[in-house]
Amino acid sequence: MLPDFRIHSPDRALEASLRRKIDQKAKPVGALGQLEALALQAGLVQQTLSPRLVAPHLLVFAADHGAARAGVSAYPQEVTWQMVENYLAGGAAINVFTRCAGLALQIVDAGVAHDFGPPSGRSGLIDAKIAPGTANFMEAPAMQRAELELALTRGAERARALAASGCNVLGFGEMGIGNTASAALLTHTLTGMPLEQCVGRGTGLDDAGLARKRALLAQAAARAGLLPGKADPFVALAEFGGFEIAMMTGAMLAGAEQGMLLLIDGFIVSAAALIACRHAPALRDYCVFGHRSAEPGHAALLEALSARPLLSLDLRLGEGTGAALAYPLLAAAVAFLNDMASFETASVSTA
Repeated sequence: MLPDFRIHSPDRALEASLRRKIDQKAKPVGALGQLEALALQAGLVQQTLSPRLVAPHLLVFAADHGAARAGVSAYPQEVTWQMVENYLAGGAAINVFTRCAGLALQIVDAGVAHDFGPPSGRSGLIDAKIAPGTANFMEAPAMQRAELELALTRGAERARALAASGCNVLGFGEMGIGNTASAALLTHTLTGMPLEQCVGRGTGLDDAGLARKRALLAQAAARAGLLPGKADPFVALAEFGGFEIAMMTGAMLAGAEQGMLLLIDGFIVSAAALIACRHAPALRDYCVFGHRSAEPGHAALLEALSARPLLSLDLRLGEGTGAALAYPLLAAAVAFLNDMASFETASVSTA
């Protein structure tokens, strides 16, 4: 049975007061652009005129994909666990960016095809492994229903544990060789965008590799037989997803339920966000979209989510890097709302 989530849109009774507070700051109305929308969103989510960002965390969910063995990526599957080791050693881009932004970082083994040893011996690694990778979606559904439900549950447990510790901002990242293929199939299936327009180079495929990837994903879509644009989001997730995508979906749903602001990264994380929003549309109010990825399918996901990302830097690394880079903008939005003088307090004449 799917875990139960009770997500409600924030009460908008406070909106007029928040807008008035924003507009009375010592600046022309609207002069801080998207930062004003961010400040409004933070106040509505937290139901206060003085929102605070407390113990912000970024979770990187890692898992392997059976389809990686079919040749949908330029990199071998072993890179997934090797990159997890790099995260734990502190040497990856996401380590650098979270340190810069003041975000706590946790790495979650959702289903990596590797034995990392006893959890007690691996500081910073959370063992939530469902299985050592999904099945090959070229041949069968990527995961069974019971595996999907368990991944959603374990993701939800992680978000609820962080909320209980005081965290009210949760960012999302991922690692899994082959997961841009999953995200492309999910984008095609959930939005109806033609599959070839959803498929990008991922980890750096050349032209021949990209053509092969498109052909393989067309075969996978034909095998599943789902109607593009009409499929149930959890059926699509079971057919094409990875354990990291499913676990992120559960964490987003629980995070919104707990009233957390959700920092959404690029292509793969946005695929999880669309699944979560299709299941619980009110979740959209809690999402802050960090950046527009260079992966072509991301544009379709952002359009389906009516999302205006904060950054456009041609990133396509994943790991949560775009979410980490965007967090200081969220912090700036909250800071100006709380700390910037108004026309009255600064003794500045109004227009």
